[in-house]
Amino acid sequence: MSQVALSAGIRDTLLTIQRTTRSATEAEQRLATGLKVNSAIDNPLAFFTAAGLRDRSTDLAGLQDRMQQATRTIAAANTGIEGMKKLLETAQGLANSAAAEQDQTVRQQLQQQFNDILVQVDDLMENSGYGGVNLLNGGTLRVMFDPNDTTASLALTVNGGTALDVATLGVVSTATGGWTNGASDTVGDAAIQTQLTQLRTAITSLRTEASRLGANNAVITTRQEFTENMINTLKAGADDWTLADLNEEGAKLTSLNTRNQIAQTALALAAQRDQSVLRLFG
Repeated sequence: MSQVALSAGIRDTLLTIQRTTRSATEAEQRLATGLKVNSAIDNPLAFFTAAGLRDRSTDLAGLQDRMQQATRTIAAANTGIEGMKKLLETAQGLANSAAAEQDQTVRQQLQQQFNDILVQVDDLMENSGYGGVNLLNGGTLRVMFDPNDTTASLALTVNGGTALDVATLGVVSTATGGWTNGASDTVGDAAIQTQLTQLRTAITSLRTEASRLGANNAVITTRQEFTENMINTLKAGADDWTLADLNEEGAKLTSLNTRNQIAQTALALAAQRDQSVLRLFG
């Protein structure tokens, strides 16, 4: 096939139209996607830098979800401790009532209620887990703050990893008749005072554990907020590398369309000039 010769004016105008069309297509793509870098071909440095930032933000987001669940686990344990404290305070009231009671039958009834309360304390402790972890029943909570950390940044246990039951707290059930032994009730009174001392110590221990849980929860909450801010920073940094300025791209597309129309007019004029030459030979 023979090659068609074009005049310099037509060739230059066609080249301008081709370049303008490519630029307009690029602007349209950026407007459609909102990105100035859609693939590594557009800008390898920007594309892979943004990808690295987004990957790190994704890793941190996964840890953030675990931190949220960790705070739920601590909240469940703290709720359990509060319930145990209330039950032990109820037991205190029963013991104080028994100490002031002279009727041996009533004392025995109060003692039975006291022992029943202790059973409920242990039951409540066993029901204070969340997500398969019960900090009050020997469970361990491990929380990671850094995706590159191969071990848990925080390992939380309560009471050394053993069950926080009434026996561990130092409160023991009273044997039948323990509060009523002795004709003058001196033995029973002594038993009640022993129980009251045990209860005070147990409640103090629960308060200590609640305080420790609160301190650890504050650490997790602080790291959770930090992680959330870091994720936003990483995403914003990735966007800086890849997001297009839509106002700029819109203005650019309008300008390119105008230039394309002008080039089309110039092409028509160049073609007319070529036709005028042909008329000379007509």
